[in-house]
Amino acid sequence: MKTKGAAMLAVALAVAAAGCSSGGSPGGDGKGGPEPAPGTAAAKTTLTMLVGSQSNWTYSKDKPIWKAIEERTNVAINGQVPPGDNYNEAVNLTIASGNLPDLMFMSSFSTANKYGQQGALANILDYLDLMPNFKSWLSQYPELKQRYTSAEGKMFMFPNEGFGQGERITWMYRDDVFKKHNLTVPATYDELYETLKALKRLYPDSYPFVTRGAFGTISRMAPQFETYNDFYYDFDKKEWRYGPIEDNYKKIVLFLNKLYKDGLMPPDWLTVRGKQFDDFIANDKSFVFLDYMVMDYYNVPLRKDNPQFAMRFMPPPAGFAGAKRQNINQNTVDSGMTVASTSSKIKEAMKYMDFFYSPAGKELSSWGIKGVTYEETNGAKKYLDAFKTMSDLREKPGLLNYGTYTWIDYNALLTLTGAETKEAYAEAVKYDSKLQPKPAFTEKENDVLTTVGQSIAKHREENITRFILGEKGMDQWDAYVNEVKRLGLEQVMKVYKDAYDRVLQAK
Repeated sequence: MKTKGAAMLAVALAVAAAGCSSGGSPGGDGKGGPEPAPGTAAAKTTLTMLVGSQSNWTYSKDKPIWKAIEERTNVAINGQVPPGDNYNEAVNLTIASGNLPDLMFMSSFSTANKYGQQGALANILDYLDLMPNFKSWLSQYPELKQRYTSAEGKMFMFPNEGFGQGERITWMYRDDVFKKHNLTVPATYDELYETLKALKRLYPDSYPFVTRGAFGTISRMAPQFETYNDFYYDFDKKEWRYGPIEDNYKKIVLFLNKLYKDGLMPPDWLTVRGKQFDDFIANDKSFVFLDYMVMDYYNVPLRKDNPQFAMRFMPPPAGFAGAKRQNINQNTVDSGMTVASTSSKIKEAMKYMDFFYSPAGKELSSWGIKGVTYEETNGAKKYLDAFKTMSDLREKPGLLNYGTYTWIDYNALLTLTGAETKEAYAEAVKYDSKLQPKPAFTEKENDVLTTVGQSIAKHREENITRFILGEKGMDQWDAYVNEVKRLGLEQVMKVYKDAYDRVLQAK
């Protein structure tokens, strides 16, 4: 661990050194400086950047996307990727060093708000006059401006829009199996239960329902019961509530307990992960799913041996009579780029980021480079045949790598998908629940959330799990609720209310 930490710190210091050694614009004051004289070419700016990666799509200055961005912005990026797989730790070490690169990718705006409150990051809203595209974009997406704004009314991270469409969670089912046995797609949870029982009779060795959401499976089901798996804002009643003590939440627990007792979901449902999930689907052991929209991931390869295989979108069933049929809305990406307050090139960094909020920036981030990643015929764009998946776009040309986008057209990526996925995205939007607010908290409020809030969360997960597994009788539900209240429920509720009140007052 010490060696790994030292390696990360070394990268952080290397990025910082590059940032400190590269002063401001030639002839400028280091904060943007005077504009070049008419008739002269603007000198190219170099910005340093700390950026995360994944094994098959990491930063490389030689990737075509970075060269295209440089051509469009006249800014060269000197990027550094920390070693190891704990990028957040690398960010913490970089901040702790006190020597920061010009730009830093961060995994959540709550992290950015924390460091912004400590003075490490520049307030983006102070530089709106330098960013006409971003200023216009904020007026187009006021809810995202609100979401990314800190408790002090500042903004420390550039928002993302579009890419969150890939975070959709929805119900899916094996259409071929349902048709083979004349099964009807369930419209309610009661019908779902009966359908799963019918599938169990037809396939005794199966677990008809499978998910890899673990305890978060409840979060995925909760909107169908008009509740949530945590604190949430009730838009109708205009108040903050805590889902896990509500009667509607109790209905979810009872439903999952029935599935568990009747063998309708795997006994180890809390630990089902990638390969196990794959095997349930590939071996006809499961037929109803609650997951990301992964139709293509299974339809394409499994049709080689079973041409009839068809995983399709299923509208969310209603949790009870009269309940709204709605899916959880997590269609956002809360990560993004930040600017160091210590940078000698804050203005240049802001102007650089502004490009990504222009129509040209959106097009480049979504489609890449004409002739390299896509072709255009009669105004219609199409990715080149060499790119079959999003991973293909990420690996060689570098599209959708961290740091290359803020605003994308997700419909561009959907052109790579099969008919079932296109259908799913067209239908899924009809069942979106309202996006829950995510107010920014003060340092004192965060202290309450990390102490009292965590105690409540731990109590919830331990007890709800025992209820579902039958280790605890439902006659103990009231005692569970009373313990939640004793742990400080009202104190945490007040934190959410106060934080959201600030948001409403700022409108």
